[in-house]
Amino acid sequence: MKNILSYIVLTTLAAIIVLTGCENEETLSHTQVSPVTDLYAPEDGAFLNLGAQSAAVFEWNAAKAEDNGVVLYEVVFDTEAGDFSDPVYTLPADGNGLQRTLNLPFSELNRIAGMAGIQPEETGVLKWTVLSSKGINVQVPAASRLIEVQRSAGFPAPDELYLAGSATEGGEGLDHAIPMKKTSANTFEVYAALKEGQYYFASRKEGTPDTYYIENGKLKAEGATTVTGGEQVYRIRVDFSSAATEVAAIETVALYFSPNDAFLFELPYTGNGTWGIEDAPIEFKQEDWGRDERYKFRFMVNANGSTVEEWYGSTNADNSRPDENTAESYWFMVPVTNDRWANTFKFNGAVDNNQADIQVIFNTSVPEYTHTVTPN
Repeated sequence: MKNILSYIVLTTLAAIIVLTGCENEETLSHTQVSPVTDLYAPEDGAFLNLGAQSAAVFEWNAAKAEDNGVVLYEVVFDTEAGDFSDPVYTLPADGNGLQRTLNLPFSELNRIAGMAGIQPEETGVLKWTVLSSKGINVQVPAASRLIEVQRSAGFPAPDELYLAGSATEGGEGLDHAIPMKKTSANTFEVYAALKEGQYYFASRKEGTPDTYYIENGKLKAEGATTVTGGEQVYRIRVDFSSAATEVAAIETVALYFSPNDAFLFELPYTGNGTWGIEDAPIEFKQEDWGRDERYKFRFMVNANGSTVEEWYGSTNADNSRPDENTAESYWFMVPVTNDRWANTFKFNGAVDNNQADIQVIFNTSVPEYTHTVTPN
């Protein structure tokens, strides 16, 4: 009886082992795919100017799965001397990896070229191939191709940008970095004072951000710009699409009073993109039809050694006097002409023959550049 039981147990174990082996073989066969053998496009050695508004189309032949099922594809990029063991970048083909093509915008290819060490406005070579798999058992083909790329001057624009460094108002350390205003999909600007030291731009305030700096008027990656001389307020603009920059000194900000065709006073810079004056005396001008209270602002801006006027006023050609129910947008400031009367604001009636605190605020603490007038 004992021998019979032993035989049954051994037979059962053997059957389980055989069945398990069959299942493993079947599972293994279901995950086997052939490598990609032919790369169709781009042609080997193709030249791509990544400064254009276009896209590259990568195409290859189909790999075959042993179970005749679907195959997943990934396009892999490496340096010219690389062997794809540690690729620069990998991304799935179109259709979440199911198609035999990849449409890659030049802007994305420009970013990959940067990861491969090719500098903006320089020409370099990328190697690419296509991996095939069913999620496991990835097949690396023998075939690969080279593309020669000329990078655009610009960089992919980050979602945020900060001004940082020892030359800034906040001082050294990312935690003190000043947020910049995003003025379009690719451009940022900031109004801030700079002193002797260094400054740079950071894509975020924590971790290890991407950093940029200005060299000979162009935006560059990974460095800092040195500032010499005394403290000065600047407007700094950067365009990631073209790597163009502008650093202009803000010499003065003054309130222009239209009725007198005169500037009542200058507003001293108080920090954080803000100019302000306290207890400023305001007196409207008496006209036959009533008392006139219209005003706007003039910035004196020195760019490239030449000082020019920049005027800021209301979005409206004409306005009524504001009161406690006036919308916040009334105070928003936009570029306007130097026309004496057009796009002027009007003081609240409580300001007449009184003193007021006035602030001009050009930073990210407000939804749009704006100003405040607070009667005392």
